[in-house]
Amino acid sequence: MDVLVTGACGYIGSALVPLLQDDERVDRIVLLDNLSDGAPRSLLGAVGDSLEFRRGDVREYGDVESATRDVDAVVHLAAITGAASTHDRRDETFAVNYEGTENVLTAAGKFGVDDVVLASSCNVYGRATSRDIDETTEADPINPYAETKLQSEELLAEYCEEFGMDGTALRMATNYGYSPAVRFNLVVNYFVFRALTGRSLTVYGDGSNWRPFIHVEDAARAYAHAALEPDRWDHRVYNVGTNDGNFQIADVAELVREEVGPVDVTYLEDEHPGPSYHVNFDRLAETGFEPSWTLREGVRDLQRRFADGPASQQ
Repeated sequence: MDVLVTGACGYIGSALVPLLQDDERVDRIVLLDNLSDGAPRSLLGAVGDSLEFRRGDVREYGDVESATRDVDAVVHLAAITGAASTHDRRDETFAVNYEGTENVLTAAGKFGVDDVVLASSCNVYGRATSRDIDETTEADPINPYAETKLQSEELLAEYCEEFGMDGTALRMATNYGYSPAVRFNLVVNYFVFRALTGRSLTVYGDGSNWRPFIHVEDAARAYAHAALEPDRWDHRVYNVGTNDGNFQIADVAELVREEVGPVDVTYLEDEHPGPSYHVNFDRLAETGFEPSWTLREGVRDLQRRFADGPASQQ
């Protein structure tokens, strides 16, 4: 199987590429990235004969078409992320996340790609009051990032119907943990960094808002599983995370304080806390895929890596 990964040098992509390289079912991996957020250093230790890197932008159809030729599956990760920041980048977010997805799906349809795995997000649920949000719950996106993810899911369904290809959207829980392109604008990673450097943890609102979490390595494993075993993923949309991985932000701060060391927690109760969603992941179990990391293990691992460097192992 030949697999295209867009956004391959990003946070999840840099964890996914080595997994695909180590899988005997994969012959060739085409990487498409414009290097605006990622960097070649995220591929250190991964470059080899099976890897074909193309610098390009999903907003440019020609770049996408060239990369898609002769592949069997596409994992489409390229996107503007950082949901809160997209309010100030609305046009750019729609150009990359929605129009870029349309380019990917158009090229996939043209070349008869068997399967497209789309990176979506549980962020599409917005501020849901239910404590049992599953894939049948009506989405309520409250930022441009979530809007584009939901609209991209709709595009995926349309193109799969038109071209007869398989397609799966993974509504991913909030990522955390180490990857070669680790991000620190994610709440768990940022809390660990602040705690290790002796700074208080800032919680917006009263910390009661819910969020599900998944380690970036588990997220990468989910994308690989969906791309390489599409017959196991029967539904168009899956929430990806664990039922035990739902935490209130105040509890995340307390967990980091317990694991990393004494640190103050500051609550800015007049500030908007952002989305809140407590998600059900029962459908995911039907695929045979199961995340392996706990949030506490991920925090401990991040702490070790700050102390010992990227080579530190779990």
